[in-house]
Amino acid sequence: MELRVGNKYRIGRKIGSGSFGDIYLGTSIVNNEEVAIKLESIKAKHPQLEYEARVYKTLAGGIGIPFIRWFGTECDYNAMVMDLLGPSLEDLFNFCSRKFSLKTVLLLADQLISRIEYIHSKNFIHRDIKPDNFLMGIGKRGNQVYVIDFGLAKKYRDPKSHMHIPYRENKNLTGTARYASINTHLGVEQSRRDDLESLSYVMMYFCRGSLPWQGLKAATKKQKYDRIMEKKMTTSTDILCRGFPQEFAIYLNYVRSLRFDDKPDYSYLRKLFRDLFVREGFQYDYVFDWTIYKYEKESTRSQQMAMQQQQPQVQQQPLPPPQDDKYQPYYQQPVRTSRNDAVPNPMANHEPRRRLQVPPPQQAMGQAGMDQNDPRVNQSDRL
Repeated sequence: MELRVGNKYRIGRKIGSGSFGDIYLGTSIVNNEEVAIKLESIKAKHPQLEYEARVYKTLAGGIGIPFIRWFGTECDYNAMVMDLLGPSLEDLFNFCSRKFSLKTVLLLADQLISRIEYIHSKNFIHRDIKPDNFLMGIGKRGNQVYVIDFGLAKKYRDPKSHMHIPYRENKNLTGTARYASINTHLGVEQSRRDDLESLSYVMMYFCRGSLPWQGLKAATKKQKYDRIMEKKMTTSTDILCRGFPQEFAIYLNYVRSLRFDDKPDYSYLRKLFRDLFVREGFQYDYVFDWTIYKYEKESTRSQQMAMQQQQPQVQQQPLPPPQDDKYQPYYQQPVRTSRNDAVPNPMANHEPRRRLQVPPPQQAMGQAGMDQNDPRVNQSDRL
């Protein structure tokens, strides 16, 4: 017997974790198409999945927005079925030895600014911009960046009147401390400028390999956040962007200069990086670092195999397994599954309600507690 969701999709192995739920590989019963299924316990202290599904519905149709195929409740879990995507930018960053070339950063910047602009055009701010929340597509859309994880997203203006939410202070830090804006650290209500400032830190993370406020030690989470804020505030733009084109410093200074309810000039920001791209003589061929790196590794392996076949067959040693698994879409990563994965779907035969036995959702953890999403965010804060 197989485990099903909505009597339309089979649940397979676990393939990842979101901010407030676990993600499983799913398969359509109709055509065997693979999908991603996000599960959240209905007993969660702060349920997020239904809200997130509503945000996805509002954003539906935008470039780089995953399509939600089904949402509902299956026994003890809320379930959301969505497009299956490839690896995250964090996965690819690790695959490329934690450093991206300028060309790759600029190719990404163009798409990332556009994704954030689209979200803002639909009256939402994301509030958790980070490499883990941007995934590459698969197949024909393998060069397209997708944005995910809208559990912390919030409306920043009224959809009809476009009246902006009021300026507030003394807010808890929402999002991921490493990439949070300075105003977010200071407790100021987030707005469009904060998503773009977070993106600036993401880009410098890709360029530099790390940020100056990573790895700070502290006894408590509050002390950790305070130390990150202090380091962020005392690291000048010139120091942060030293050794890289001035456009990165210009971008950061611009978004930091925005007032709370200002509309950012997204076209200006895109043009900054597009002009730099042209001046550097790069080609818009969508050849990213991981594309080259994967080709080089596969080429090296082919050469090794050819050389081995030419050698006398004395004591032939097996080649080591390829080391580029990280490049593959995350659903192809080997994951140890529990025996409970084979629990039959209680809804399939219309039997009395039974517990859906899947591993309990776990909140994704950051490094040393400094990159966690704040679990105290509730729905009243988002609406």
